[in-house]
Amino acid sequence: MPLNSPAPSPFLVRPAAAADIDAIFHVRTSVRENALTGDELAALGITPASIHAAITAAPCAWVAERDGKVVGFAMADLPEDCLFAVFVLPEHEGQGVGRQLIQAGEAALFRHHPVIWLETDAASRAAAVYRHLGWTPAGDAGDGDVRLQKLRP
Repeated sequence: MPLNSPAPSPFLVRPAAAADIDAIFHVRTSVRENALTGDELAALGITPASIHAAITAAPCAWVAERDGKVVGFAMADLPEDCLFAVFVLPEHEGQGVGRQLIQAGEAALFRHHPVIWLETDAASRAAAVYRHLGWTPAGDAGDGDVRLQKLRP
């Protein structure tokens, strides 16, 4: 490897498949920020069946694997130009997994839209990560959330 080259990522980011749904729910229910139980997700209409329908309808979800284990995921709503989920297992935070997942979602969204958006808790660590990656404030989303946007490079 040439000097000053970034080290290869220990994570593989790939499109999510139906076989990943259980792992996606494990990640989602294991996070520290914006934590929800399986029952709370179901009450919001987020079920294994709804995720299966979404990922088989369009390439809208990605998983990050390390040693064959899913350690994070991202999902986008392509028609609505929205990155709506990025979650990483707590023991893999701060290792670049979220950044890689965000970039996968951005790339897919930017193929269809010149401006993309998301909403997150304004005071969250996630909001700081998004701002670090070039997302800018686009308004108050209510209940302590902020709407961020990013322009196609």
